[in-house]
Amino acid sequence: MVDMAKSMDILTEKLARSYGRTTAVAGVDLAVERGELYGLIGPDGAGKTTLIRMLVGLVRPDDGNATVGGFDVRRELFRVKEVIGYLSQRFSLYPDLSVRENIRFYGDLFQVEKSEIASREKRLLEFSRLGPFVDRRAGALSGGMKQKLALCCTLVHVPRILFLDEPTTGVDPLSRREFWDLLAELRDGGTTVFVSTAYMEEAARCNRVSLMYGGRVLAADTPERLPELYPYCLLEIVVPEAVSRVEQVEALPGVKSVQVFGDRLHVGIDEAETDVQTLENAITCLPEARCSIRKIRPGLEDVFVEMIRG
Repeated sequence: MVDMAKSMDILTEKLARSYGRTTAVAGVDLAVERGELYGLIGPDGAGKTTLIRMLVGLVRPDDGNATVGGFDVRRELFRVKEVIGYLSQRFSLYPDLSVRENIRFYGDLFQVEKSEIASREKRLLEFSRLGPFVDRRAGALSGGMKQKLALCCTLVHVPRILFLDEPTTGVDPLSRREFWDLLAELRDGGTTVFVSTAYMEEAARCNRVSLMYGGRVLAADTPERLPELYPYCLLEIVVPEAVSRVEQVEALPGVKSVQVFGDRLHVGIDEAETDVQTLENAITCLPEARCSIRKIRPGLEDVFVEMIRG
């Protein structure tokens, strides 16, 4: 592990943590390269927050090893904290302070030299597009702008590695997209970004992702290669009252998986047992089931749901 740690900014080996009888993280192995935007994807309760808290030194592992920035999180925690920034789910801005005052407060907190604060503040305001709002109280900002300000406060001491725990939860779609644009800029500038999210469309913007569920990493690869793990031929079926059709479609020959996506069904079939035309004929015979059907490439959510089912 020591040799690999030299080329990795984040490396874990069998990292585990339990709370009483509840296993939060169960033997996770991760390897995150320098300058990588790495996504940790999973639903609430998957273990994402506990894993991040172990990596930033807020929670002590029960078992396993981890290095961050080449430093052991157990034995060299002070060195770890020198190279990281951490944006938690409940990052605390001071609502009565302005945008500028919050940035300068966190600069003082991180012991940034007084001579550096002004220049860093200027760069952060340009980077985040918060310049026009520099004198606005943080409490009067929109949800998306608050997250941008929180990111600025996290970056004021110029961390080499950035940890973010579901930073866009509850933020509107436009602000989410803008926030991820900022993360991409950081990555392109050489910062290692490790971010957890429950949004599959955000995962597509990462260099690599890990799918996490029940405290375990089910799979890890690029967003482009992970869909190759889907084990069936995937069909998209647009059919009236899609939700009410699930049990009927599940009962058809060759159908292995049925998931509802809005007004359509994603249906995994075993082509050794049936084919698309046979399935389409069977669905069309269902009462009032005029439909359109086509083969599609699986997405991350298709892969993730199928892995959880397995």
